[in-house]
Amino acid sequence: MIKTEKIEYQDGDVLLEGFFAYNGQTTGKLPAILVCHDWSGKNAFACDKAEQLAKLGYAGFALDMYGKGKTGNTKEEKAALMQPLIDDRTKLQQRILAAFDTVKNLAPVDSKRIGAIGFCFGGLCVLDLARSGADVRAVVSFHGLLHAPDTLAQPSIKAKILALHGYDDPMVTPEKVTAFCNEMTHAGADWQLDMYGHTMHAFTNPQANDPGFGTVYNEKADMRSWAAMREFFKEVFEI
Repeated sequence: MIKTEKIEYQDGDVLLEGFFAYNGQTTGKLPAILVCHDWSGKNAFACDKAEQLAKLGYAGFALDMYGKGKTGNTKEEKAALMQPLIDDRTKLQQRILAAFDTVKNLAPVDSKRIGAIGFCFGGLCVLDLARSGADVRAVVSFHGLLHAPDTLAQPSIKAKILALHGYDDPMVTPEKVTAFCNEMTHAGADWQLDMYGHTMHAFTNPQANDPGFGTVYNEKADMRSWAAMREFFKEVFEI
C-alpha cells in the first residue's frame, strides 16, 4: 500500500512543501529518490513520478524549489519563478540541498541510499545537487538544462550521472550537450548519456505540444527514458 503525505521543510526563512510517497507496509529502510519539478513548480506531474517510484520500491519525494504553494501557469509566471535560481546557482544548490537534508531524516529512508531525478529545470537542479559534492548516489536528468554553474570551478561529483536528452532539443543543442560531457569527464564523474533522435524538449510531458517553443511530447522517448532510469537505479541501488 502506497502511503503519501505532505512534508513541510525550510530553506532559511523560505517555507517549502514536499510530497512524500512510499510503501507503508515496508519494515526496512528504503532508498529514496528526490523528484525535482520543471519550471512550473511542484505540480501533479512531479508528485505522480514520486508515486511511481514508490511502486518500484523506492521512497519518492517530490521536492519544492519555489516555496509552498508557488507555481506558475503562464510562460511568464514560470520564468519569473525559475530565473532567480538560474541566475544564482549557489542559491539553487542551497535550495535543493535543503530537500536532500530533509529526506535523509525521514523515518522510512535509508540516509545512505538517496538518488534524484529532475525534468527540464529540475534536471539542472539535480545535476547541481551532484555538482555540490553532496552524498547523493545517483542522479538522472530528463531533458534537463545542462550548462555548468560558474560558482563551482572544479565540482566534486560523487554521484553516478545519467542524462536523457532529445537530439532536437532547441534549448540544449548538441554542442551544449558536448560541453556537458566534457565537464563530466573533467570532473571525473561516472556519467552516461542517452540521446533520442527526432525528439525535442519536454518529451516526457504528455501536455507538451508547442513545436514553436520546442516542447513536444514523444511517447517512445518517454518510455525509453523511464526504462533507462529504472535500469540505472537497479545498478546503483540493487533493487
